[in-house]
Amino acid sequence: MSTSASLRLLSDLKAISQSPPEGCSASPTSEENLMVWTATIFGPDDSPWEGGIFSLRIIFSENYPDKPPKVRFTSEMFHPNVYSDGTLCMDIIQDQWSPCHNICTILTSVQSLLTDPNCASPANPDAAQLFQNSRGEYNKRVRRIAQRSVEC
Repeated sequence: MSTSASLRLLSDLKAISQSPPEGCSASPTSEENLMVWTATIFGPDDSPWEGGIFSLRIIFSENYPDKPPKVRFTSEMFHPNVYSDGTLCMDIIQDQWSPCHNICTILTSVQSLLTDPNCASPANPDAAQLFQNSRGEYNKRVRRIAQRSVEC
């Protein structure tokens, strides 16, 4: 376990354990495998996501932090930047990736994306169209998902 990815992940784990971003948590799914993490994001206050609890799976490669992890929601999601399989379309885990990002900045960015989607690059065109043209309907659909997320 002396690879640079493992060392960096241990550093990320220490950082999120000591000073987690508000409304976010994450840890490896098992002590034997640092490369697969589960994360939880609470829906931001004063948004249709408020009260929701959303789960993610984050898979790191041996090339981390030079390459971004794969991040996907494992809980139900309806969002312009989330594909139907839960995979995120987000610049900091794609073409804007930098090794200065870590688990804390990734989770903070995902949480921010919930309330500030990028409709110019939609992974879910239906959600993007609803967000842009019928915000009330979009918010209703998101509220139902947020409410169901705490029933599970």
